[in-house]
Amino acid sequence: MQQFSSALLALVDHAGYFGLLLTMAIGNIGVPIGSEIILPAAGALVATGHLHSLTATIAVAVIGELLGGTVGYAIGRYGGRAFVHRYGHYVLFHEAEMARVEQFFARYGSFAIFLCRFIPVLRGIVAFPAGIARMALGPFYLWTALGSLGFCAALIYLGHLLGKNFGVILPALHRFSLLIIALLVVAVAAYFILRRLAASRNEI
Repeated sequence: MQQFSSALLALVDHAGYFGLLLTMAIGNIGVPIGSEIILPAAGALVATGHLHSLTATIAVAVIGELLGGTVGYAIGRYGGRAFVHRYGHYVLFHEAEMARVEQFFARYGSFAIFLCRFIPVLRGIVAFPAGIARMALGPFYLWTALGSLGFCAALIYLGHLLGKNFGVILPALHRFSLLIIALLVVAVAAYFILRRLAASRNEI
């Protein structure tokens, strides 16, 4: 996994925005790219001048996720559960992951797409069950775009802040990547809880 992420980092470094677009796209059809490493690295490449714009880097990453999500949705919609059962193991998508995503769908509806954008593994496969469920494209793209924007922007900006020091702490990022994602999930959850509490107070 670490060697694969390193190869993709090299791709982003040498191919620039196209490399980032391709990497984020394949990460959204279930390929374990290590986005918690790739995205901060992209931010660091902006800080060092290899990529020219922080805004463009975030936009390219989000577009890549939308492209990959579109492919995943189409596979789920037209291939159905039979396709996932037959080929899902190639992208680490098994019945256990399918069941977890379906639980999210049952509890949160289309908003589950947004929530899954912040959960490792599920963020890369959530488009498949959305397609199988024939979720309306409007909510699918809306929540995918918003979730991807929050996730990508936060990690790219983190890498941008680290700048030239990114290479020094890269081993620590590999080691604590799940902790970084967990903190990001907690931050998003806290934001929505506080918004709900504020809305409840306004209604009183």
